Amino acid sequence: MSTDNEVIERSSAEPGAFALLYDRHAPAIYRYAARRIGSDGAEDIMSETFLVAFERRSAYDLAVVDARPWLLGIATRLMRKHVRVEARAWKGMVADLAAQISPDVIEQASARVDATRQTGRLASALRSLSTSDRDTLLLYAWGDLDYAGIAEALDVPIGTVRSRLNRARRLLRRAAGALETETETGHGRTDTAAQRA
Repeated sequence: MSTDNEVIERSSAEPGAFALLYDRHAPAIYRYAARRIGSDGAEDIMSETFLVAFERRSAYDLAVVDARPWLLGIATRLMRKHVRVEARAWKGMVADLAAQISPDVIEQASARVDATRQTGRLASALRSLSTSDRDTLLLYAWGDLDYAGIAEALDVPIGTVRSRLNRARRLLRRAAGALETETETGHGRTDTAAQRA
């Protein structure tokens, strides 16, 4: 099976080979876009991502085996153009989260009120993040990229990714009411770049 970089290289002579890249990564790009802007706009973002990637394939760094960070970076930049759509999606997401969090049991009314407040605080905190911090956080949380992948997707140094994620986590912990002295022991993915250093 050809690696992503081999597929991209082959597509310069055989444009149809690029379809392999679409088959491999379209579901991940769609899921990432759907979480950010909703399913209505996700299909457009996914299609546009692969159109842009196809047009720019000659500029791809063939030393990089996995094209997913590159594709997620393109998708992230395209979604920035759809800020109004994303703002509406955030409002819908808050309502969806509140519906998921709040159980329909009378004796848990206090918990529902607390959960609704918590969801509102977290949604407000997410909205207050700078665009670059929010993109970094969502590439990590929803794009399932490690620090090196995010750095590649956003074309920034890995230290910038670390500081953006640290800032975002601090803000979200504060919004969730976590104590500043609490420490995190892991984030679910290994930072391979830190291990190599």
